Amino acid sequence: MREPVDLRRQRILAVVQSRGATRVSDLAAELAVSVVTLRRDVEELAREGKLRRGHGVARPVLPETGRPAVPLEPTADGGPVAVVVPERHSYLYEALHGARTAFEEAGIRIALHIAPAVAGAERPIVEQALAAGARGLLIAPRWRSRATEEADYAWLARLPVPAVVMERRPRRGSALHAVDTVCTDHWYGIHLAVEHLTGLGHRRIVLAARDDSPTARALRAAFVEIAADHPDVDKWAVALSSPGAAPDPAAETEEKPLELPALLAESGATAAVLHGDVDALMLVQSLRDGGVRVPEDCSVIAYDDVVAGLGSTPLSAVSPPKAEVGRAAAEMLLRRLGGQAPTSGGGPARRLELLPTLKVRGSTQSPDTADSQASDATGTSGATPASP
Repeated sequence: MREPVDLRRQRILAVVQSRGATRVSDLAAELAVSVVTLRRDVEELAREGKLRRGHGVARPVLPETGRPAVPLEPTADGGPVAVVVPERHSYLYEALHGARTAFEEAGIRIALHIAPAVAGAERPIVEQALAAGARGLLIAPRWRSRATEEADYAWLARLPVPAVVMERRPRRGSALHAVDTVCTDHWYGIHLAVEHLTGLGHRRIVLAARDDSPTARALRAAFVEIAADHPDVDKWAVALSSPGAAPDPAAETEEKPLELPALLAESGATAAVLHGDVDALMLVQSLRDGGVRVPEDCSVIAYDDVVAGLGSTPLSAVSPPKAEVGRAAAEMLLRRLGGQAPTSGGGPARRLELLPTLKVRGSTQSPDTADSQASDATGTSGATPASP
């Protein structure tokens, strides 16, 4: 399915805001579109005042902060901070923008590294960055499976420079447990979604989620825990949101890709939580194709809120504080750099969690409202008519 224009432009903005000036040809190659298409996107974004154009270059428009301009070169001796994030990950690019502003305000240059979608890709990238003189590391590993996650624990814990892991929560008691981390409290995000739906009167809820990242696994575990214990949830189910959402899409799995209309019919569910935004928009379209209306027949909450509000029906969404996560991670690393010591010599490790919020839009409503609308449409009502 072709990527929506709005989503592609959101990704362009995220990349430019996080990296600074970026060549149009590099953006086109990374987003797998033609240079002509990319140039048109940049022209439109520049016309809207969201970025600046140069000769073959897209430049960010930094927000006014009321502070004097910060020099881009380090104000203290030392190399740049290495920042490592997965390729084509608009969620983390928003977090990266928050980190970038904090580093620039401190006068510290960042060296951005994009890790390809290959298991173990981060380690050689980090080793090369350290060999080039990086004095600190901010990293969000892809970790599609628990096995690839565990394989990275030992070498990350032994880094000779201060490091902060962003939007990742290492297993308790692991070698990486004592490394600084900043992430969203995804349990609370699922709690917000379930409370909103049950507050509207929904009693049967489905989670359609990915299973190819630490965030996805945290959401699935939180939903199972919350739904199983919630007094107002009568029935719940978890399904894989798309064929490519498994840790290894080529491997056989007991959990099959979602046929959401069939699952709703089978479970009698009137509400669904969908992770992440692109999968959510595509699943909502599959519901419409199957004759299921949103929100009249099924209320929907997306999880990520990168492009959830851009659908033909803007989706209610759990919105992690993406930019704030990045900024908090950068500030945590800056404190370590101030002491020029790894975690073990710079005070106790810190594990910071930031709470997401719920943005209510047009994709959720009470199931009773749908029944009432249907009655009005047919000219019938459950009330006893008054005597003449």
